[in-house]
Amino acid sequence: MTVPIDQIVSTIKDLVHIPSPTGWSTSAIDYVEKRWTQTRWEMKRNAKGALTLTIPGEDQEIHRFVTAHVDTLGAMVKEIKSDGKLAFMKIGGFGWFAIDGVYCTIHTEDEKEIRGTILATNPSVHVNPEADTKREQHTMAVRLDAKVQGKEDVEQLGIQVGDFISFDPNYEESETGFIKTRHLDDKASVAVLVELVLEMKKQGIVLPHTTHIQIGTFEEVGFGANSNIPAQVREFLAVDMGAIGEGQSTDEFTVSICAMDGVGPYNYKLRKKLVKLAKEHKIPYQIDLYPFYGSDAGAALKAGEDVMHALIGPGVDASHAFERTHRDSLQATYQLLNEYLKTESL
Repeated sequence: MTVPIDQIVSTIKDLVHIPSPTGWSTSAIDYVEKRWTQTRWEMKRNAKGALTLTIPGEDQEIHRFVTAHVDTLGAMVKEIKSDGKLAFMKIGGFGWFAIDGVYCTIHTEDEKEIRGTILATNPSVHVNPEADTKREQHTMAVRLDAKVQGKEDVEQLGIQVGDFISFDPNYEESETGFIKTRHLDDKASVAVLVELVLEMKKQGIVLPHTTHIQIGTFEEVGFGANSNIPAQVREFLAVDMGAIGEGQSTDEFTVSICAMDGVGPYNYKLRKKLVKLAKEHKIPYQIDLYPFYGSDAGAALKAGEDVMHALIGPGVDASHAFERTHRDSLQATYQLLNEYLKTESL
């Protein structure tokens, strides 16, 4: 199967420009659902907002469950300050350094979008000799792009406590094959799955097992695709990003196969199978451990699901910060998924 890499990259670009912080992901799910409507395969949304597409397979007794998540990091308005700036709380786990100077949008309850910038509360070095202070919740705020001088002015805009804040992606593609943008976690993997499903339908591929593809909406806060898993599911594969950094094996040019994360080891038999497939089909891969990481597969086991679980994904540099991946990694992830889904269950 030829990898539609240009279309995968195009879908990533579409997705990262659709705001979807955890708890406010409906528009991104709408996008995926619209793309998959042409398959005519059954799709359902659960109460949490996740979208599940079911591909009928030859074996109706043993099913597979594959998931990626469309929710991203973001924030929520905590307080309207007396000077007209907004205090906020983080949605998801990221460092304050990663959002210093980020352009953002406040999404009001009456569907207004008000632009702003996340900054330290007194960031000018010409005014504050301690402007280079530690970034943390009480030293950060949103500066609104609106003529406001106090709390009442902000409230008249329709902004209130509890409004969602999304971060601009700052999307860019390089001539050398890199994709630089926020929200590659996990919209890169969602794009891979979107295009793989469409290609399987186009080619009329019949899978050996009925397979459920779920696009989750609560992964970044730890309880994503751990519900609505059919009892017939034996293998659960999370497709998420591979974290790159000092001491890690993962890179931006291969598919990452996770052996263990902060929750614990992944299923050894299923991991070995994925490695064997990568070797057989000459798919570049790396095995890695992520000590400060958790996935929807781990969440499912913690919730009591009796499944064999595994985790793969494209390598993403500077995860939860200024992220970057490469076309080669997206292609390798697509290839391994394609080969895995065509195999018999363990």
